[in-house]
Amino acid sequence: MTIDRRNAILGASSLASLGVHDVAKSKSSEPAAQRERVLGIGGLFFRSRDPKALTIWYQEHLGIDHPAWQQLAGPSAFTPFSADSNYFGSPQHAWMVNFRVRNLDAMVTQLRASNIEVKVDPEKYPYGRFARLHNPEENPIELWEGS
Repeated sequence: MTIDRRNAILGASSLASLGVHDVAKSKSSEPAAQRERVLGIGGLFFRSRDPKALTIWYQEHLGIDHPAWQQLAGPSAFTPFSADSNYFGSPQHAWMVNFRVRNLDAMVTQLRASNIEVKVDPEKYPYGRFARLHNPEENPIELWEGS
């Protein structure tokens, strides 16, 4: 489905005129314009009893190309993992959100300044760099700075 850019801009400007952007104000004294923000979802990773079959189902029925489905905001990985995968950490974690970020180092610095533990993967991959943190409920979150 193609989104008409004009309608997207009009929709965003309508939300702005209603003050929707004010809802997510930070408790920080740092102006929002200077703070790093996630740019979108970089991937949705989840456990599956049969990852291959589920991947085919999503391709056939919803048109999600594997392993990366192209969205208007940029690529996102859509990858079922084996039910016994340890990629998310603890077996009780069935999902992990991967957020694309513009500047991984700035985001990590910002998160650490808020006393959030972040582990940066020291390896630079052909498709970018990664860091891992957990939300307050201990669900894993991955940050991805694409190359």
